[in-house]
Amino acid sequence: MDSTTAWAALLRVHAAITPLLDQELQAAHGLPLTWYDVLLELNAVPGRRLTMSALGAAAVVSRSRVSRIVDELVRAGLVERDANPDDKRSAFAKLTPAGRARLHAASPTYLAGIERHFTGRMTRADAQAVAAALGKVLRAHDASVLVAPPTVRPR
Repeated sequence: MDSTTAWAALLRVHAAITPLLDQELQAAHGLPLTWYDVLLELNAVPGRRLTMSALGAAAVVSRSRVSRIVDELVRAGLVERDANPDDKRSAFAKLTPAGRARLHAASPTYLAGIERHFTGRMTRADAQAVAAALGKVLRAHDASVLVAPPTVRPR
């Protein structure tokens, strides 16, 4: 297998499965996958808040989109913006109790979708190998840009 085969498979799997997860989350919880991702990242950190730049680096969505998504989450009452006392030019995105409740309500749907569309299609050994291989890539990337890897489930 050449290096582009693995890369192409990763891209095709991502393109095939993320719309399915998005549809399932929206149908069951009115929660787009991009919202879920931002809520997940906020839930995973102490104080359940991140600066917009840190959130942009952690979330799976692009850094330019994270601000728009946070605006939508603020309007929905799931996130609030707090001024950053150390830097007046930046703000924190903070998970609200309603946002945390919505994340936890949607988590079973999200995790079941991952199982149904992704890990359920492979053996335990396959899943471990995929996680190990992608983990190597993420660790190398993170070491080069000093960014934490994305999370996959609520804590």
